[in-house]
Amino acid sequence: MFGKKNNEHKFSEPQIESFGTIVGAATEFHGALMVSESVRVDGKIFGNIEERAGQRITVAIGKGGEVHGDIYAFRVLIAGMVNGNTYAHERVELHTTANVHGDVTYDTIGIEPGATLNGQMISKRAEPNTTPDSATQLQDTINKIKQDAGISS
Repeated sequence: MFGKKNNEHKFSEPQIESFGTIVGAATEFHGALMVSESVRVDGKIFGNIEERAGQRITVAIGKGGEVHGDIYAFRVLIAGMVNGNTYAHERVELHTTANVHGDVTYDTIGIEPGATLNGQMISKRAEPNTTPDSATQLQDTINKIKQDAGISS
């Protein structure tokens, strides 16, 4: 009953990341940052961070890092401050010192005790597919036209 659980994702075991771009603590950047490789932010960014189409990059915000804008990436690791929305295709990690003001959209999420989130947590897994396919939409349109014209099916 009180035995160890075998967790699929162990939050305390970080994955090995390689960062091709590092925004240093003494750096302040203004504008959109479009990246093709993983980026670590220890300074301040005023603008969005976006991965190029087809890339699977990681954005890591260090303890002293700040992003004032939205983040679009495969994986997002936050130990600093984000003032904007976060959209991750795979995983979001909010570490103990994370301070997030904005919505977080994720496939999987890990949150350490002490992390702060002022916004909504939006799971991509929980979104049911409510959009009908094109064949259903076409048939519904045909049925509506027939009904309006007084033609029975």
